[in-house]
Amino acid sequence: MLTQDFTLYDVICRNAQCHPDRDAIVFNDIRLTHRQFKERCDQLSAGLVKMGVEKGDRLGVVAHNCDEFMVLYGAAAKMGAILLPINWRFQQNEVEYVLNDGTPKFVFAGPEYRKTVEEIAGKIDAIERCYTIGGGEVPEGFHPFEGLYSEEGADKKFLIPAESGFVIIHTAAVAGEPRGALLSQSNVVHCNLQMMIGNHLGPDDCHICILPLFHIAALSMAMAVMHAGGKNAIVERFDPELTLKLIEKEKGTSFFHFPPILQMILDKYDAAGGGYDLSSLRHVGGIDNPENMMRLKKIVPNVVLGTAFGQTEALPVTGGPMEERPGSAGRPTPLSKVALFDDYDNEVPVGTPGEICVRSPVVFLGYWGRDEDTAYTFRNNWHHTGDVGRFDEDGYLWYVKRKAEKELIKPGGENVYPVEVEKAILQHDDVEEVCVIGVADKQWGEAIKAICVLGTGKSLDPQILIDFVASKIARYKKPKYIVFVDSLPKTADGEIHRDQVKKEHGGKF
Repeated sequence: MLTQDFTLYDVICRNAQCHPDRDAIVFNDIRLTHRQFKERCDQLSAGLVKMGVEKGDRLGVVAHNCDEFMVLYGAAAKMGAILLPINWRFQQNEVEYVLNDGTPKFVFAGPEYRKTVEEIAGKIDAIERCYTIGGGEVPEGFHPFEGLYSEEGADKKFLIPAESGFVIIHTAAVAGEPRGALLSQSNVVHCNLQMMIGNHLGPDDCHICILPLFHIAALSMAMAVMHAGGKNAIVERFDPELTLKLIEKEKGTSFFHFPPILQMILDKYDAAGGGYDLSSLRHVGGIDNPENMMRLKKIVPNVVLGTAFGQTEALPVTGGPMEERPGSAGRPTPLSKVALFDDYDNEVPVGTPGEICVRSPVVFLGYWGRDEDTAYTFRNNWHHTGDVGRFDEDGYLWYVKRKAEKELIKPGGENVYPVEVEKAILQHDDVEEVCVIGVADKQWGEAIKAICVLGTGKSLDPQILIDFVASKIARYKKPKYIVFVDSLPKTADGEIHRDQVKKEHGGKF
């Protein structure tokens, strides 16, 4: 089907042809036009090939945002390699798990993570070489990123099907272990088209990339703006003052955010006496409370606040302006068929809650190395999201809750499954039982609360337990609140009655 294929590298080539002298990437003092970006991608892919990387090989990345991160995505698209970006907030054992699961041939590490990667690489046979990314010194055992650029072979052509794997993003740990969602180049291209239509993207657009490039939200917006011939202004790590400066300097038109990012931007704006020109903003997407949304609207009255429903496994499948139907997740996107089913896979009528299921070219290829999980998720030829919603009579989707089997907490936009936190808490010798739930939180949107039963005669300081969890898993997964109780409610079969715990301790469900 190569005559009908269109890949992300084809996007890069088209931009170099149609918008050669427009800025594609801005990072600190670095500016790359679309022509220069293509040249970098060509040279990097040539170097990777010379070092033995082939189609389907994985390339691990543990690093903050930078221009090289985007070039690596482009080079992988050209030659058919698969990027394995890793959440840099993970603890070392979590990074090791992802690298073991994805078995990359090469790993690229930012300055802060080279020691961690070096310690892990020696344990994983699949890892052949480690490279720097994002500047800094090149320690022993590492090779410099810039050493991979090669003019020789830069003009080589590859026949890469659009359905080829492009990126593996490990989602939150449903059953205590993260699962790698494999997305194809076609998935991302179709997502680009939907976002270009929905956000009216064009060559004059500039995405202020403040979310990390290991996250699907940052990646999808960066790729959509690139596809439109626009510019990505890359922020290494979120900084509210730098964000305001870039919006003004680069004429930023869009950004994505999760709590408390928008509030921090607005607070910095107010502290500066409103001394930044934000009038170029056209579209801002993300999760936050209505108060912060209205604060932004007062500053930039014409900005469109976007709402959507999607996940790593199914890039936004509903969306639209928040003002159209406040509180909803918008309507199905142009390339997405969305239906709601009950527990017996019967479609439910309008107004009745059901599991959100999707058919679309933006639905991922499956979970890496987990055929049974993939088959279950794709049963009856629908992608089952594990989320429950309802449609109103005008076709707007209203989010209701997660299904019990995929209980989820979202502090600051990150996905955290209670079972993973519970497993970490139960490693403490003094804890006998625990139930982790999500509770409303003004700053983060949702916070993690752990209701614990201690062993007979045991006592424990809540902060000590919070710090213990933070030493086992990423710090954003640690509980914000700890409650000790004598016992937890149980179901008839002896399991912890999670809904009753939520009712008694303030969880959202």
